[in-house]
Amino acid sequence: MRRRWLAGIFAVSAVWAILVAVVSNDHNHKIWGMIAAFGYGLAVAVILLVRHARAADLALWLAFVGGLVLPLGYLAARHLYQPEVHVVAQSAQDLIHHGTPYMSQAALRAAGKINDYNPYLPLMALFGLPTALFGFNAVTDPRVWFGLVFLAVFWLALRKGGARDPGRWVLLVAASPVIAFELAVGGTDVPMVAFLCLGFAFLWDRKPLLAGLALGIGSSMKATAWPALLVTAALLWVTMSRRAVRDFALAVIAVLVVCVGPILITNPRELIFNTIKFPLGLAGVESDARSPLPGYLIADLWGRTGHTIVVALLVLAALAVAVSLVARPPRTVPRAVLLLSGAMTLMFVLAPSTRVGYFIYPATLAIWLFAAQVGRRAVDDELGEIEVDFLPACVPEGPPVT
Repeated sequence: MRRRWLAGIFAVSAVWAILVAVVSNDHNHKIWGMIAAFGYGLAVAVILLVRHARAADLALWLAFVGGLVLPLGYLAARHLYQPEVHVVAQSAQDLIHHGTPYMSQAALRAAGKINDYNPYLPLMALFGLPTALFGFNAVTDPRVWFGLVFLAVFWLALRKGGARDPGRWVLLVAASPVIAFELAVGGTDVPMVAFLCLGFAFLWDRKPLLAGLALGIGSSMKATAWPALLVTAALLWVTMSRRAVRDFALAVIAVLVVCVGPILITNPRELIFNTIKFPLGLAGVESDARSPLPGYLIADLWGRTGHTIVVALLVLAALAVAVSLVARPPRTVPRAVLLLSGAMTLMFVLAPSTRVGYFIYPATLAIWLFAAQVGRRAVDDELGEIEVDFLPACVPEGPPVT
């Protein structure tokens, strides 16, 4: 990547961090903004002032450390986090002691605490096991494990997708506010979006079974990944074969049976109450997710009537996406990713309980797709140049044809 592009990315990131530090009312957000702005600023200075072959790498590491590692370490050491970190840690405690990551409806109503509700699917509780087993500290913090899984899985998604130099790409994406801000303060969506990217990377390699395993893992963490299953099935149906769809579906079902099945069998009511009714606002309590997006504003302005309107709009949006998959199914991985990103954006805009941070999904998918396409085009260009240089040497010389 050219130096001026890197300088521009880090400059925009620094402005983003400064705005968060100045505008946000959340103490944890302000801490991230202050530390990250300094790291991004150093990265910009190195890019502009240091004329050395390794200046770009140094700037990249400064942005990564300043934008992610230092603020995350500081917040983890001081036990400062958004409520979802507590939810994940508590779900692991409940899983160990009660065999389920979900409290009963009676216990939830008796406690009266919004952060006792667990909207995540059972696999998410695994990230809280280090805290549940060894106590909360800077190493066992779920955010640390969210980050490690993201780095490993997203690197693999970049590599399988065709991106060149996936190591630098993963550092750049993790250092950007798209991931760093979300991960430093909360982070539950970060590992899941990496598995979405990995699933589509395997589709590019025409490996539906592996794609099913990756998307099945993501779908066992949070229901937000479920639209990706429909988009992928439509893509496989029109581009490969029924056998590919079958292999994909069997892989997804196998992962869901292993990760979600035991809880669904033993505690179906608690699972449905926490993961479906609560996010949709049907559990009798209001979620803390209240970003000023259309869905929340309509539900908040018109009360129960507004909430009913929003749920109806969500259903209509889902039907529209389903009709689109049937009428014009995606025939390439890029089109499938763009369709999924659009569907997710629509879902987040209309949801009655939503956060701006949820847009990490379409943003990260778009970045991954861009990196993969750039890498693939570069390889195609190089192969074209090799073919042009090689062919004349292979053509035997002979007398001119008259």
